[in-house]
Amino acid sequence: MASASEVCSVAAIGETAGAIWRTLSDQGPLSTAKLIKEVDAPRDVVMQALGWLAREDKIDIDDSRSKTVSLR
Repeated sequence: MASASEVCSVAAIGETAGAIWRTLSDQGPLSTAKLIKEVDAPRDVVMQALGWLAREDKIDIDDSRSKTVSLR
C-alpha cells in the first residue's frame, strides 16, 4: 500500500506534467532549463513529469545540447 507521501509525490508529478503540457502548448518548444523556470517547480519534479509525458508519448525531446522539449 502506498504511503501518504508517495501519493502526494505522484500527485505533484501529475500536476507538474499538466503545467508542462500547458506551457509547451502556449509557448512552443523550450529547452529543459527554460521549461523548469517557466513551470516554477523543483527540477527533480519537472524531470519526473517529463518522464511521465515521454512514457505517455506526449512529448518529443531533442537530444541536442540544450535538450529541447516539444509536444507531439
